[in-house]
Amino acid sequence: MTVSVFQQGALIFTEGDPPDCAYLIEEGRVEIASERGAERVVFDVLGPGEVFGEIAVLDAERRTATARALTEVRLVRIDRAQLIERVEQSDPIVRQLLRKLLTRYRSTVAVLRGELESRRGHEEQDPDRGAIAKISLEAALRAALHGGEQLELRLQPIQEVATSRVAGYEALIRWQHPEWGSVAPDRFIQLAEETSLITVVGAFVLREGCRALSALRARGHDVFVNVNVSARQLEAPDFVATVERVLSESAVDRRGIKVEITESQRLDYGRVAQAIDALRGLGLSVVLDDFGTGFSNLSHLHRLHFDAIKLDRSFVRDMGRDHRAMAVVEAIIEIARALGAETVAEGIETPTELDQVRALGVRYAQGYYVGRPVPLATLL
Repeated sequence: MTVSVFQQGALIFTEGDPPDCAYLIEEGRVEIASERGAERVVFDVLGPGEVFGEIAVLDAERRTATARALTEVRLVRIDRAQLIERVEQSDPIVRQLLRKLLTRYRSTVAVLRGELESRRGHEEQDPDRGAIAKISLEAALRAALHGGEQLELRLQPIQEVATSRVAGYEALIRWQHPEWGSVAPDRFIQLAEETSLITVVGAFVLREGCRALSALRARGHDVFVNVNVSARQLEAPDFVATVERVLSESAVDRRGIKVEITESQRLDYGRVAQAIDALRGLGLSVVLDDFGTGFSNLSHLHRLHFDAIKLDRSFVRDMGRDHRAMAVVEAIIEIARALGAETVAEGIETPTELDQVRALGVRYAQGYYVGRPVPLATLL
């Protein structure tokens, strides 16, 4: 950390200087001002804890004002690389909004100086134009959730390996936009997880999953339905209440609903354990999805009272050609048995993979070889 000391009345930087850094005020007061011909305009007087000089640094333009020490000041220097790194790591929508704010700021300054015309046509091309598309996608998803006609539940079969019968389905959401066509699930689910929309999407999938289970049971299909819950949903304070409300409204047999919690490094064990206990308290079964890729640390695993685990597809894919991957799968299966949990192998794409998990004693299998996701109407 570089600390600079300026005496009272000293210039820190002047209007027109190149932007080499910004400053954080530790002690003292700094005046930000500009000359307008014979007139001197004071924009602000700043004190400890405030940052100045960052605007020029962020948009790589020359200083638009002069900074002067009103008292003796101690300033922490913030290099341009530090600021840019943090901006580039932020959400693209935040970056887009920041650039728009900078453009407006510069335009206002240009008007004050009578320089607006000379600046037109020289705006930096926005490298994050995808952020605008992202905002449009979010608005479209909100409309789709409100209308409900564009979103459709698809059910991917889960096979009981020993009997080869379909024992259940995983509920998956698909989006068919009237103009864009089919929107990739990874694209809009990721967007939903970045916003509060994931709680609405999650409630939609749970509601549709309950409806599907009731319809299938009414046709004599003795099956279960798995519904996914994301990390963002678990963090919502009303998560359990929302799940309970949807279950009550659906009047579904709760024993037929299994909640899949995707492993995530962003969740702590305490939160996961509480969520699992709450869900099981509602009469639901809990499945840890993508097992072995997130929070399945052996020192904490006994705290998670799950009913089943899903072997991550990367293990299933590699176990036929890598004896170490096979050893990991065997160890996970043994751990599940010791804890009284069932096992599901996902990503089964060949008969050989199905034979391998059958030989290992895995109870359920899922993947394109078992069956692709289909609309509920296809199964009724």
